[in-house]
Amino acid sequence: MDFIRMTACAVLDELEAGRVSPLELLDALEARIRDVDGDVNALPTLCFERAREHGQRLMELPRDERGLLCGLPVPIKDLVEVAGVRTTHGSRIFADHVPEHSGYVVEQLEREGGLVYAKSNTPEFGAGANTFNDVHGTTHNPWDVTKSAAGSSGGAAAALATGMAWVAHGSDMGGSLRNPASFCGVVGLRPAPGRVAKGPGVNPYGTLSVEGPMARTIEDTALFLDAMADWERRDPRSLAKPGRTFRSYAQSRSLPKKVAFSRDLGITPVEPEVGDLCERAAKRFEDLGVPVDEAHPDFSGAHDTFQTLRALEFAVSLGELLAAHRDKFKPELIWNVEKGLALTSEEIVVAKRTRGELVRRAAAFFDEYDLLLCPATIVAPYPLEQRYVESCNGEKFESYIDWLAGA
Repeated sequence: MDFIRMTACAVLDELEAGRVSPLELLDALEARIRDVDGDVNALPTLCFERAREHGQRLMELPRDERGLLCGLPVPIKDLVEVAGVRTTHGSRIFADHVPEHSGYVVEQLEREGGLVYAKSNTPEFGAGANTFNDVHGTTHNPWDVTKSAAGSSGGAAAALATGMAWVAHGSDMGGSLRNPASFCGVVGLRPAPGRVAKGPGVNPYGTLSVEGPMARTIEDTALFLDAMADWERRDPRSLAKPGRTFRSYAQSRSLPKKVAFSRDLGITPVEPEVGDLCERAAKRFEDLGVPVDEAHPDFSGAHDTFQTLRALEFAVSLGELLAAHRDKFKPELIWNVEKGLALTSEEIVVAKRTRGELVRRAAAFFDEYDLLLCPATIVAPYPLEQRYVESCNGEKFESYIDWLAGA
């Protein structure tokens, strides 16, 4: 049986029926990684021995006590700690760091029977939408290894696209689940803050960054979100597991009543090729009898608000590290942390108020529309050696994150 080409849901069926063991799946993944990861560098840290030990213990339990994932192997983004496994955060500061404890999302996935077998590559501290760092090097786009896999969950997306994972953990502040999914042709979902427990960390009330699922199909992504989502007493924002599974919603195939489409959300340039492709995809709803309007909420103020709040979170989480290890930070990250440290109270107040207004405008928009479709990213995959997108459709960007404004 060619497990590598199967969906996660199909593999789970085999696990639940006892027709395949978690150890056989780990063997298949290890062989696949050996064959293909040399070309893409998606999973630089492997921990198959740990995964097999967990899998062996899981197999000793009755099948109905093995959790939702029942022994399905899972890679974890290298921003989140896994007990006993090298976790670098893509930074030379943590190049040799082996934590004693796992992050909350890893604990949750292991409770649900997930087997952690690898860490996926990420930019330094997840900053930037091109997956490279001084510890593990660069992740290549599996469809064209001269191009970027985007980021910051670039290793996760490339692993999925090359059959080195059935599902993959990622995280997202400004498109980090969605941009690499777009570049690599897989699915990335940014959940609402609190849907997946996040931590431990120095900023437990931060809401810009979230943990989330990636996979090759929508149903697989929903399955993985079901496994990730639960209340965690140590995360004050975390939400209770919902009464209905996300997978059941994905299986329902219900149509929205009214759809909006926007090329640019009114705030960002978009490559014409990208806009045209997305518009053609959106208009397919009309073939199903669903009205599609060109519309979007009023997102004016979003650029400055995001820049301010992102810089503030970077200053909170990385300010002390920058003071102690400035020589080990990439220049874009230094700029972003220092921007946060220099913010005035007035700038923070304005950003928080504007964010509230943006939420109100979006809520009013969705009183009329059930779905808003737009490009996941504004450009096609760009050359690997380009650190970030510097311009789009004639518009030059001022910083390394400006091109992510529509994310």
